[in-house]
Amino acid sequence: MKRIALLLLTLTACDPQVVVDKTIARTAESVISNVTGSAVAVCVVDHAEPSELEILARDIGVTAGTRTKAIIGGILARPDTQTCLTRAHLATPVLS
Repeated sequence: MKRIALLLLTLTACDPQVVVDKTIARTAESVISNVTGSAVAVCVVDHAEPSELEILARDIGVTAGTRTKAIIGGILARPDTQTCLTRAHLATPVLS
């Protein structure tokens, strides 16, 4: 009986939407890392809206374009993102 309860608890912890959201965030982080570096990308992902992460994740495997850089720049400009960068002793990158 304990095994069944443990199995049910484990299965409920594997919410498919959570898995999808994490996959999108990690994919977007990969895209962002190519633009900002990996340490800065963590702050950007942590302060991005889900819809922004979905758009950024679509750019996996391609060179970041103007739209991608604009989205990243907008997230970087947010006060919460700036606080994250400051706490991590990181400078805001210049996006070219």
